Amino acid sequence: MEQGVKPTVGFIGIGVMGKSMAGHLLAAGYPLVVYNRTKAKAEALLAQGAAWAECPGAVAKACDVVITMVGYPKDVEETYLGENGLIAKGRQGALFIDMTTSSPALARRIAAAAKDAGMASLDAPVSGGDVGAREARLAIMVGGETADFERAKPIFDLLGTNVVHQGEAGAGQHTKMCNQIVIAGNMVGVCEALAYAKTAGLDPAKVLGVIGSGAAGSWSLSNLGPRMLDGDFAPGFYVKHFIKDMTIALEEAAAMGLETPGLALTKSLYERLAALGEADSGTQALYKLYVREDVPC
Repeated sequence: MEQGVKPTVGFIGIGVMGKSMAGHLLAAGYPLVVYNRTKAKAEALLAQGAAWAECPGAVAKACDVVITMVGYPKDVEETYLGENGLIAKGRQGALFIDMTTSSPALARRIAAAAKDAGMASLDAPVSGGDVGAREARLAIMVGGETADFERAKPIFDLLGTNVVHQGEAGAGQHTKMCNQIVIAGNMVGVCEALAYAKTAGLDPAKVLGVIGSGAAGSWSLSNLGPRMLDGDFAPGFYVKHFIKDMTIALEEAAAMGLETPGLALTKSLYERLAALGEADSGTQALYKLYVREDVPC
């Protein structure tokens, strides 16, 4: 690649967050190739100049760097390790960046397979939701080789404001599990606090304004609390994907011999919520369990 020439970047997974993230790369002048199972979700990017690929393998053939942000570990595995996946079809020297929240063990498998094929990979899950993606203020937690991290850093800097290399392959995913464990406990606290305020006859919005500026303040309280009170349960992050993340964290914790009862409780609450038809709602929909008269807590 000529010095000063931006590499061609592929982006697989044009969802709630991926659309904004891919848009930042396009705006910065990176040649962009995109793929999504539902092409309609990529139309806005195509209109802005991105190229379309018919499958992940076609993205790999066309790109120097490929970013993935898909739904579940099984999707990650198929995208990378499948017969027509990125590693099977990728260019020599290609760099793959998985920004899906996925399994640390799978991240290590992908890194080993990529290295054996003359390629490289990073696991780089993010935190910040739809707002962070839209405003390029994501926290990005990266696992993999230092040289590969440095190669990807200019791209990461277009997507987030807190980019940290956490260690070897899988370290980014382990860090994201820590993030999700904190969010899990915090979401229960936010919902219960606002439900308590309402039940006590207080104005929940006023309560939110006061406690959010003190020791109880958090991203979830400030960003999702108002959405709860407004009845806005549109997904910045899906309930179904949060359940997936908590499942991974619980499995990894169990494998290490660590008990996480708070996480297990939160997962059970979200599973109840999903069973009520809220799997495709935003995580703030947990509030519904506390304020719906027909749902016992």
